[in-house]
Amino acid sequence: MSIITLTSDIGYQDYLVGAIKGQLWQDCPGCHVADITHHISPFNLPQATYICKSAFAWYPPATFHIVLINLFDRKADHVLLAEWNGQYIGCADNGLISMITGGQAIKVLKLQLDSTKPKNTFTIIQRFTQALKGIQNGQPWEQLGTPATDVTIKNNLQPLTGDDYIEGQIIHIDNFENVVVNITRQQFEEQRRQRKFKIFFRRDEVINQLSETYADVAEGQKLALFNAAGYLEIAINKGNAAGLFGLQSFGRDQLTQSGGYQHLSFYQTVRIIFE
Repeated sequence: MSIITLTSDIGYQDYLVGAIKGQLWQDCPGCHVADITHHISPFNLPQATYICKSAFAWYPPATFHIVLINLFDRKADHVLLAEWNGQYIGCADNGLISMITGGQAIKVLKLQLDSTKPKNTFTIIQRFTQALKGIQNGQPWEQLGTPATDVTIKNNLQPLTGDDYIEGQIIHIDNFENVVVNITRQQFEEQRRQRKFKIFFRRDEVINQLSETYADVAEGQKLALFNAAGYLEIAINKGNAAGLFGLQSFGRDQLTQSGGYQHLSFYQTVRIIFE
């Protein structure tokens, strides 16, 4: 049985998510459709990258991930299909695939869209399922589409570093208003070099130790930990860190500005000083 995942910025306010699943079950009877999330902030590729990378790692080989983020960034005649870590990712040619894979060498195809059909979400789903059925039937990779040599490339947000600091950007705020920062445990340890540290956010808020779980501090107290995906998280035990501290995620407007990082405020960044 095929596993197909869906990730989007569509939300649940209308019929679209349900209709997409109906289309998938028509095209691939018996497939298992799993929702990763449909609450990505509109057009937010850094957040989508974090969610996709963190979720995809838990799926078995040959899972087919359909990512419906910023599908119509520009008028295009194709979508992309990539093979990465033994799984398949279908998405628009908008830079997301390069952000998810982190610049790793991958196989990517362009899947041409039928010029006689309207270019909408459903015809894109149909094109993805056509490729999926080809994979299931043992069709050679190169026959599924056209090798892509000129896909859109975008670099993921990376922390700023210096000899005695690392500064990250808030990329996600979860349902509990815990704040996720684009600093991984590996990046933290490489920069730390066994030194003491202080985590600064909102100018006057400081944390000088890492917790293993939220329960390591008293209810209502702030903490920092590395979450299950390996990213730094600022939280309050049984509280809402983003709301209380006024913290904000990297926004859509900044994605369209040149030098977007320079437009970040202290409400969107977390700095760790090493001593």
